[in-house]
Amino acid sequence: MKQFFLTMLGVFAGLVLFFVIVPVVLITIAVGSASSKAPTPSNTVLELDLREGVTDQAPTNPFAMFGGGGLSTLQIVDTLAQAEDDGRVKALLIRLPEAGITPAAADEIRQAVRRFRRSGKVVIAHAQGFQPVGAAVSSYMIGASASELWMQNTSSFQLTGFSTESIFLGRAFEKYGVNAEFEQRYEYKNAVNELTESDYTPAHREAMAAWMTSIYTSALANAAQDRKVTPQALRATIEAGPHTSAQALQRRLIDKVGQVEEAEAEAKRRAGRGASILEFGDYASSKGERAGSGRNAIAIVGGEGAIMTGTGGNADPFGGGSSIMSDDLAEAIYDAIEDDSVKAIVFRVSSPGGSPDASEQILAAVRAAKAAGKPVVVSMGDYAASGGYWISSEANWIVAQPSTLTGSIGVYGGKLVLADALGRFGIDMRNLTVGGGYADAFSPSEPFDAADRTAFAASIDRTYEEFIARVARGRSLPPARVREIARGRVWTGAQAKALGLVDQLGGLEEAIAKARQLAEIPTDESVRFKRYPESKSPFAALSDMFGVSGEAARVLIGIGGIMDDPEAEAAVRRLQAERARASGATVLADQPY
Repeated sequence: MKQFFLTMLGVFAGLVLFFVIVPVVLITIAVGSASSKAPTPSNTVLELDLREGVTDQAPTNPFAMFGGGGLSTLQIVDTLAQAEDDGRVKALLIRLPEAGITPAAADEIRQAVRRFRRSGKVVIAHAQGFQPVGAAVSSYMIGASASELWMQNTSSFQLTGFSTESIFLGRAFEKYGVNAEFEQRYEYKNAVNELTESDYTPAHREAMAAWMTSIYTSALANAAQDRKVTPQALRATIEAGPHTSAQALQRRLIDKVGQVEEAEAEAKRRAGRGASILEFGDYASSKGERAGSGRNAIAIVGGEGAIMTGTGGNADPFGGGSSIMSDDLAEAIYDAIEDDSVKAIVFRVSSPGGSPDASEQILAAVRAAKAAGKPVVVSMGDYAASGGYWISSEANWIVAQPSTLTGSIGVYGGKLVLADALGRFGIDMRNLTVGGGYADAFSPSEPFDAADRTAFAASIDRTYEEFIARVARGRSLPPARVREIARGRVWTGAQAKALGLVDQLGGLEEAIAKARQLAEIPTDESVRFKRYPESKSPFAALSDMFGVSGEAARVLIGIGGIMDDPEAEAAVRRLQAERARASGATVLADQPY
């Protein structure tokens, strides 16, 4: 029976490969080739739509596009930098999200928009309202950086502050017999609270209110600077809302009221005779990544998502690269070390945390780069907290956006005991153990006993002390001082700079400039950019997904064009056999801490 299911799985994989993946690959390659050759019109308006959301970094898997989502922050920054120097691009039209955008991404995009405007080009932003949810203030901040901010006539300016919610499961767990047993270091390590409490603890409330206030204040200050009013005046006007579009115009929160089609027409008029709209993604594809020039190179190494042990082969092939796999990222850093042309490394980190073991593996690669004489500058994205800060802590220099969430120097772990909850439904959970007493410590059928709890708490303490030691060494701070500012507390980049956890506020461009300086590359000398890990080809991605070699994938794609060919059927049977014989390993990452 097992062999039957394995065979059926192989058949299904083969069918998916030939009827779905292969045609998509062929179409993607054809479309990509065509778009890369399409000329940019002489008077072009780039249209950047932020409403689909942005990731921090572009995925390296070519099939991640099918997982949804839009552009990446770094892609937007990179493309706008190229558009600054492109004489054919005359203007930029931005479609703003109504419900907000990640604050640190908004900081980075705003900075790129301001650089684009300094090149003498027009930016028009259009909104279909600002809703009273999430970080809508960050969306408004981007709009305020434009030459003109438009809003649709029927839309409302409902932004009056910054709000967020947390869901607490403590009462529900108590009611239904779920026992949450966790250790946390320390009171600000608040992820545990949502499993154990019914409301914010004083420390949780304090930390949340502090970083929210920091983000809100920073966004208002930036918007006020761009709108040429005082932060106090802008705040008073916003918080007096909500406003209709007409009221927002009257109070100078926006510049124009009109439909997006009218904004497009105005952008084309400002761009010149015969101007046309070009989607931002199409222009980005035609330009590619900035390569630079010169004999010296700066490596840009990127990692985004939860940090786990293992390789990308364990990740969802269509998931957009949302995990940092320690083998892959460490290997990328070592590849940059071994490249003689690379003189410095910019390490882009956007992660809320993960496995301490995986984090240490990556940090060891950072140490190796420094030992090889290649300075490492961390550029923090949306988050670089917990494990994200662990892997950043010993870099030569750390750059973060004012709204980056970082720090969270702490650890937690534990388990949910489910036996009582399941018993209420007539489900009995029983544990059977062979070996030492700690073997069943994390069984969900029984609570920790005293010995297991003591041993587990000791392991949590060790991890916390190891974290403190790395931060103290990397930031040249006394361990006692690190303990004061750690305790699991999340800080914004602006707060972290004042505490010595961050060296500089800014984004990727500032990190590159610092890397150039530390590598002693003259400012008048051109520099190349090398990116790690390298993007996979469709053939390599197919190899990872279906367990065949890259060359075999190429052959299968060729065969896929004639599905009725007997050789295609033979290839399917071979694929079935290979998949049936293949064995995989399940990588169990530690719970994010």
